[in-house]
Amino acid sequence: MTTFTAFTTLPGKAQAEGLGEAMERLEPEPYGVGVFELEDDSGLWEVGGYFTDAPDEAGLAVLAAAFGAKPFAVSELPETDWVAKVKRELAPVQAGRFFLYGSHDADKVPEGVEPLLIEAAMAFGTGHHGTTLGCLRALDRLATEGFSTDRTADIGCGTAVLAMAAARIWPGVPMASDIDPVAVEVAEANLAANDMAGTVTCLEATGFDHPQIAAGAPYGLIFANILKGPLVELAPDLSAHLAPGGHAILSGILNEQAEEVKAAYGAQGCALHFEEVIGDWTTLTLTKAA
Repeated sequence: MTTFTAFTTLPGKAQAEGLGEAMERLEPEPYGVGVFELEDDSGLWEVGGYFTDAPDEAGLAVLAAAFGAKPFAVSELPETDWVAKVKRELAPVQAGRFFLYGSHDADKVPEGVEPLLIEAAMAFGTGHHGTTLGCLRALDRLATEGFSTDRTADIGCGTAVLAMAAARIWPGVPMASDIDPVAVEVAEANLAANDMAGTVTCLEATGFDHPQIAAGAPYGLIFANILKGPLVELAPDLSAHLAPGGHAILSGILNEQAEEVKAAYGAQGCALHFEEVIGDWTTLTLTKAA
């Protein structure tokens, strides 16, 4: 199936959401529309659509002008077997004691590791991205230092690989939550694929807004691998759910954003324990004052 894309940027959330809604009324109709804030402190929003038929470029030009957006960039994507492509390009990843792999690499799992199977079709959160890799290394580092907890929460869990990793090495049943119901389904599927069904509680929730998450507090460890903006907004709530002396592992932070995130959590009594930079991304391990 041929796929066409059309992307533009513009300032302002309201205008971006309005443009996204207007795109859904185009003919031919897009099968998907996304509206995202760019994480580069530019204040710009990206609006994009995906089409099975060539989009109406004249109609897109009218919409761009009406909402004050840049002209749409329209592209035709080549037909690709994406799962096969991911399998070729995603080699196994080792992060401390953790070894992440797809089923096509099951014969490559070495002895003496904690193996975690994440299928190529569920590639978000496989450990290849610097944010997930940084979180797994941070978890391994805390465990090597002798830290342990039976209360862990993974907020914005994606594949739930971080909660799964904690469940492999520590007691208790971690909480894994995501705002996206599809991510929760993926998390459950990953648990089943690793014979770990029931070892992590997967929930659909925004932040900590769920009675089961509240009931599990205070947590000895909280993962939040999301983005700078939500991390800063979550600082009071995350700190309130963290036990004194407990740790937070935060990522999804561009290197130039790290100081702002540290300041937000420092104001809540969480001090820096360790900081690691992998490529463009920073992972922070913080400790709440006892």
